[in-house]
Amino acid sequence: MSNTHIQTIDISALNTSRIPYALHSDSFYEADEQRKIFEGKTWVFCGLEIEIPKQGDYKTTWIGSTPVIVLRDLSNNIQVLVNRCSHKGSLICYKAKGTVDSLHCPYHNWIYDLQGNLKKVAFAAGVRGKGGIPQDFNYAEHSLRSLKVATFSGLIFASFAETMPDIREYLGLGVQKHIERTVGRKMKILGTYKQTMHNNWKLYMENTRDSYHASLLHVFFTTFRLNRLDMEGGMAISENGWNSISYTESVDQFDDSVYDGNRSLKADVSLADPSMVKQFKEFEDNIVSSITSVFPNFILQQIGNSLAVRQLIPKGVNESELVWTLLGTEDDTDEEHLARLKQSNLVGPAGLVSLEDGIIGSFIQRGIQHPQAEDKAVIRMGGDEVASVKSRVTETAVRGFWKAYSSCMQD
Repeated sequence: MSNTHIQTIDISALNTSRIPYALHSDSFYEADEQRKIFEGKTWVFCGLEIEIPKQGDYKTTWIGSTPVIVLRDLSNNIQVLVNRCSHKGSLICYKAKGTVDSLHCPYHNWIYDLQGNLKKVAFAAGVRGKGGIPQDFNYAEHSLRSLKVATFSGLIFASFAETMPDIREYLGLGVQKHIERTVGRKMKILGTYKQTMHNNWKLYMENTRDSYHASLLHVFFTTFRLNRLDMEGGMAISENGWNSISYTESVDQFDDSVYDGNRSLKADVSLADPSMVKQFKEFEDNIVSSITSVFPNFILQQIGNSLAVRQLIPKGVNESELVWTLLGTEDDTDEEHLARLKQSNLVGPAGLVSLEDGIIGSFIQRGIQHPQAEDKAVIRMGGDEVASVKSRVTETAVRGFWKAYSSCMQD
């Protein structure tokens, strides 16, 4: 797809209810997003503490377009280091994960400790008195870039900014409590997968906050009464508007007439194996489904008893990568473990629900190429405010995303 720059958008005047399509389809804005958002004053989700349980364990990932190493050092502290040798810029760790006691560049074998300090330069003294590194070379000036790290309920966040608010303040009280309620336990990983999405990263982050679509696009939700707009629920928005929780509560009765005229209810369809969606009581509240979205790239999912974290990574203006990590708890019974596995069929790249989110972003991306200045999305369900509300027929959290985006892009 061509991404010719045809318009410059004044972000300071951005109307969060009318978003120009060019922000999703014009590559002109990519560099600013990397610098001001992913390398700006944000906490970016990088992974889980249980992915690196032992000293020396590491995983590689990305913060926007910057490669990073997430590791547990020999003092048991979590480090996030830019995965770029200070010599020539080569990746240092090129595997997805591993265990090491030091970091070795594969190009010229420069060696770093697990805090990113440069410890050894190959042939620093030269050979037979010739060559080598100059006497004024300062090892301390050539360490790997070390990012600020915050952990919360087993989640790892990192920031390029020198000063950042505490992660709890950044999340907001309601989001903080909901994360603690969902994964603030002894968790275990049930499985992982990666999904290439043929759409701009912002379209997917919008989707995670769009409670309006859940029972319209997702026929499975509506037909099998898992997440419907005639159920109780709402949107909880953080104090600054940046982060959100879409939640659905259980009800005793359903009103199918609400969906009259919509194609999303298939009353004549049934499951051959109803145990696929049979849930067990897990939380003290009545929430049976929730999607927590934290700016810029973190999603926490509870769909019945299917728990997962999702990490979104931009891959150019027309593509992004979604990393799914499915979770259970160390205390799960065999029956609860099996229920989580069965319900996980709803999510992921080929999930009975989530596969539709994968394709709808591509439909939008294809539909908004070469927009004119007046071509804008309408984000006005529920009005124009960014505020918590006891309704899911709203786009308030999507407007909150754009409030965060606008704030960062003006810095």
